[in-house]
Amino acid sequence: MTFSSISALSPLDGRYAAKLSQLRPLMSEQGYMHRRVQVEVVWFIKLSDAGFGEFKPLTPGARTYLLGLTKNFSEADGEAIKAIEKTTNHDVKAVEYWIKSKFEARPELLAAQEFVHFACTSEDINNTSHALQLKSARDLVLLPALDAVIAKLRAMAHAFAAVPMLSRTHGQTASPTTVGKEVANVVVRLAAARDKIAGIKIMAKMNGAVGNYNAHLSAWPNFDWEAFSRSVIETPEPLGLGLTFQPYSIQIEPHDYMAELFDAIARADTILIDWARDVWGYVSLGYFKQRLKDGEVGSSTMPHKVNPIDFENAEGNLGLANALLKHLSEKLPISRWQRDLTDSTVLRNMGVAIGYAVLAYQSLLTGLNKLEINEDAIAADLDASWEVLAEPIQTVMRRFGLPQPYEQLKKFTRGEAMTRELMQGFIAGLAIPEAEKARLLAMTPGSYTGMAAELAKRV
Repeated sequence: MTFSSISALSPLDGRYAAKLSQLRPLMSEQGYMHRRVQVEVVWFIKLSDAGFGEFKPLTPGARTYLLGLTKNFSEADGEAIKAIEKTTNHDVKAVEYWIKSKFEARPELLAAQEFVHFACTSEDINNTSHALQLKSARDLVLLPALDAVIAKLRAMAHAFAAVPMLSRTHGQTASPTTVGKEVANVVVRLAAARDKIAGIKIMAKMNGAVGNYNAHLSAWPNFDWEAFSRSVIETPEPLGLGLTFQPYSIQIEPHDYMAELFDAIARADTILIDWARDVWGYVSLGYFKQRLKDGEVGSSTMPHKVNPIDFENAEGNLGLANALLKHLSEKLPISRWQRDLTDSTVLRNMGVAIGYAVLAYQSLLTGLNKLEINEDAIAADLDASWEVLAEPIQTVMRRFGLPQPYEQLKKFTRGEAMTRELMQGFIAGLAIPEAEKARLLAMTPGSYTGMAAELAKRV
């Protein structure tokens, strides 16, 4: 069987491949190789500037050429590294040999080629590469996709700020809110989760086989290798890696920042699962209609159906993302003694976890853009729910000291079908000031929304 989108084992590279075209160059094995080349090149150039008599500063032409290996890294380059790996059976060593192969026609670089991967363990290259992958995937793909959802929800919160809507606590009629306020609740939660994702420091270490600069100091014992490593990691790209220095590690970077990042993404995803289910319910109630698309079929046998499939797809993919993110955050910070290899294959699935999250954000945005509010259906529900005014009536009765206000309203309304006439008849018989009675008589389920509109508008 030849590989194609319909023979792909993962739907991320099959059915949904086109939707993840931005993520694939960053989180694929090709992206991993690209970042490994970048790390090796930056380390090599920085070593030339460290002041060692044995490795003089590289010429401007050599620097430009080396940085070009990263800038112009292609799929063919990735394939060439894979071909070398067939012999080495070691992916990082294959990267080292590929870089050295690019020095063949350049005497200046050939003379210094043994400073490629100098004093590095494979994990010095791998952990920095993973960090670069995650930083770019977060900043260039995941956050923009999440921001698009937040922006759409914020626009909905403002547009529907004053549209009254029946609440349903425990699935039962409850004090009215507005459509916009319910959307605003999600915006606030999601924005906070987004800030946590964006605020996590992406960390990296370059300190040798067990984190002590052993090999480094064997070569130059009086050189400040820790400061040098920090400079390589924290200097902005392209002359450094633009990451946060991790001073303490075993052979691998501890991965605690990864766990924090994945947990933060999962928190945003959980908020969106909650929202996807609520929107699904509002569509079911008829509060929202969905714009029709020519040629689209809702059911193979029921022609009338327009299903909320975007929200269902989003919920499913958010669940897949979180299952993987949970495993990543629980597994990656654990390594036996100074190193075991259980993290290696797990780390290769970071792009899968992020891919399902990004796919879900896209589905949510598609679904939200199809929604049209149905104010008639929302108003009809409100008008059929006069019992919700039991709350304000008994609260005003409390204010003026009437006996057992809660109990009176409970007896009058609980389990009974309430109408405008019944509720207003009850109000008319209350011994309260006439101005307050008039205010209660003017109240409807649709007007009893508290600060909802104001809260929605200012989100």
